[in-house]
Amino acid sequence: MSRMHKLSIAGLLSLTLVAVVACSGTEQGSEKDRRMAWWREARFGLFIHWGLYAIPAGQWGDETHHGEWIMNTAHIPVEEYEKLVDEFNPVEFDADEWARTAKNAGMKYIVITSKHHDGFCLFDSQYTDYDVMSTPFGRDIMKELSEACRRHGLRMCWYHSIMDWHHPDYLPRRGWETRSTEGADFDTYVGYLHGQVTELLTNYGPIGIMWFDGEWEGTWNHDYGQPLYDLCLELQPDVIVNNRVDKGRGGMAGITEDARYAGDYGTPEQEIPATGLPGVDWETCMTMNRHWGYNRLDLGYKSSEQLIRMLVDIASKGGNYLLNVGPTPEGLFPPESVERLKEIGAWMDVNGESIYGTSANPFSSLPWGRCTIKESRRKTKMYLHVFDWPEDGQLQVEGIGNRAVRAYLLADPGEKVVVKRSGTDLHLALPADPPDEACSVVVLEVRGKPVVYDRPTIEAASSILVRPLLVELKTGSEELTVRYTLDGTIPTAGSSRYADPISISSTTVVKARAFHRGRSVSGVAEAEFTEVDPVPAVRVEGLVQGVKIQTYHGDWNVLPNFDGLKMISTESVDGFGLQPGPRVEYIGHRFSGYIEVPGDDVYVFSLISDDGSRLWIDGRVVVDNDGLHGTLERSGNVALAGGLHRIVVEWFNKTGGAGLDVMFAPVGSRPGKIPGPALKHR
Repeated sequence: MSRMHKLSIAGLLSLTLVAVVACSGTEQGSEKDRRMAWWREARFGLFIHWGLYAIPAGQWGDETHHGEWIMNTAHIPVEEYEKLVDEFNPVEFDADEWARTAKNAGMKYIVITSKHHDGFCLFDSQYTDYDVMSTPFGRDIMKELSEACRRHGLRMCWYHSIMDWHHPDYLPRRGWETRSTEGADFDTYVGYLHGQVTELLTNYGPIGIMWFDGEWEGTWNHDYGQPLYDLCLELQPDVIVNNRVDKGRGGMAGITEDARYAGDYGTPEQEIPATGLPGVDWETCMTMNRHWGYNRLDLGYKSSEQLIRMLVDIASKGGNYLLNVGPTPEGLFPPESVERLKEIGAWMDVNGESIYGTSANPFSSLPWGRCTIKESRRKTKMYLHVFDWPEDGQLQVEGIGNRAVRAYLLADPGEKVVVKRSGTDLHLALPADPPDEACSVVVLEVRGKPVVYDRPTIEAASSILVRPLLVELKTGSEELTVRYTLDGTIPTAGSSRYADPISISSTTVVKARAFHRGRSVSGVAEAEFTEVDPVPAVRVEGLVQGVKIQTYHGDWNVLPNFDGLKMISTESVDGFGLQPGPRVEYIGHRFSGYIEVPGDDVYVFSLISDDGSRLWIDGRVVVDNDGLHGTLERSGNVALAGGLHRIVVEWFNKTGGAGLDVMFAPVGSRPGKIPGPALKHR
């Protein structure tokens, strides 16, 4: 059976060109705030991974560890995987039941896989018959679910994969595949992608989010990502687009800070950032067990208590929680998922006020739990999420300068909680037993904006300097004053008051302390900045532009010693990055050459890779990003004298996704790709 495309290539390319012409340009912050308002209020959504991969339920042959990547991880040829289309018949699917389950769990939006990496579409697409309409089920699942979401007051959102293992024009191929790449044209595939995105944003009413994925391979770049982002907003000006539409995601940490990359929010995957992502909208997506798609033997589910506390933790750091369910081949949510969603919903029925529309925790840490807040003109509600109920009944809120107005349990607002001040701390007298073992919420209302007595933070672009370096001191509360010293002494009320960034030009120890109404209220923050001599440049004659790339094949879990391996090929290329081609698995590259830096300075180098990579400058390791992992970014600084410096980048990929980017800039500047003329080799 061959699943062919329905529209002509010429029509697809025409659609793509129209989309590019319709680019919307730079968006003003207030307009983005308007689009993001409902999402920031929602805080909690349901992720659904569903497709043909639910049918084998994780098993292929004797192996039972597979999930939604089974086509790739089990090395299933396209023509074999296509046979699953004739088996897809989820007769138990009930869109209203799915929507009700999400709503009753306290969720505000649903993100579902309209198409995953295997290329199969859960919607009726005129661009391919590799979709749900070719199955025995024969109904447009996305249409039914979008209508059910509107009936139940949920936002309908699409997950749509940029990567497509089925489409004949998508590149690169999997390393194990036998399909030829001859005649394959990636731009033709991009036209197909734009056509399907247009369908999703035209045929199903208002859509809350376009949640892209699969952008990490070398064929996708900013020149494709920006027009796709612009197309989404042209079709639906209110839609939100995640940062995986472009290349700005820094691995599983999922953050886009660089304004050159398209995307409205960061997407950490299977992790919660330790301190959140301050100043950035973000959303953690996470599985309940170990797989995104259905695996019938995967019973490693997180407990309801864990999931509730994760929701609280994420909200306390200013993020959203996108919690995944992988439905069965019959179209049912696994009973373990249903049970947990029901228990989360019961908690949200009582405590949802402490999640929806809240802002991040103003405290750096709380020993007993987390905090979310809601500010009004004259007061702040602090929602104290207590994981560890105090045995003595006294909940201590350390380092807070506000006057308490009142306190009460969210589960019983009529029961007053007595608040007493002791120095810089507040003590709340709680009942002997918590209302909820997973997490009980105490509401503390205080006057004004939060005044928290955390020690200041000391921030600079680098801990080493060659030329003057700017150092910033920050505190979380506007009412606090920061005083500092540069001579190693402890700051006092008479020390210099911080107002503007401090310029230092030699080795210096900066110490800082917060003061409130003339008295010290925090510990002392300290950081040392060291003046260093830059590494001297080298003199090399007879260089040409670009770098040399050597290619090796092998099965590695960490970077090998390429010196001891047989080299498959060597050639000259313009810069660092993966070259288009059929092979992206069980492969390694060594890039070598020289980089010319403009002057004496400290430079930051970043490696973004899947799998491992390492970067040397003049024989010294500057960035080590080794090991088996998804797309992950690591950075390092080095002081260099103006001129030429030897640069080597090594990279390998085992299986699955592959990617490599090298970024560079003087500290304090925004990193970007190394300019072509700056790279040279023999």
